[in-house]
Amino acid sequence: MSGRPDSGTGPETADSEAPAGQDASVDPLAASDDPWEDARRARWTAVGTGAALTLAGLAAALLRLARSAPALVPAAYAGGAAVCAAAAVLGSRGRTRRALWLLIAGAMVMALGDQFD
Repeated sequence: MSGRPDSGTGPETADSEAPAGQDASVDPLAASDDPWEDARRARWTAVGTGAALTLAGLAAALLRLARSAPALVPAAYAGGAAVCAAAAVLGSRGRTRRALWLLIAGAMVMALGDQFD
């Protein structure tokens, strides 16, 4: 005996246990097969992330202006925020790859400004 059930109740018959009208091989929680939905989700992600990083960069620039920090620090935060704002605009227009690279560049500029503090 190999230990395999011969009664047909094993995992190989899982398709026959699906509810009527539903294919068991389709996972409802999996990513959609609709490319338009994927593109819409990528645009919203780029816009949301760009807006969040823009606000964070502007807030950090304003906080650093209030303290005694070198002038390069708030300028770097503001510059990184501007790059992230441009990424949000590009993302809203469907240029999500370029937006991703601009988000990375903007975050790097802000991180570089933090190193001067």
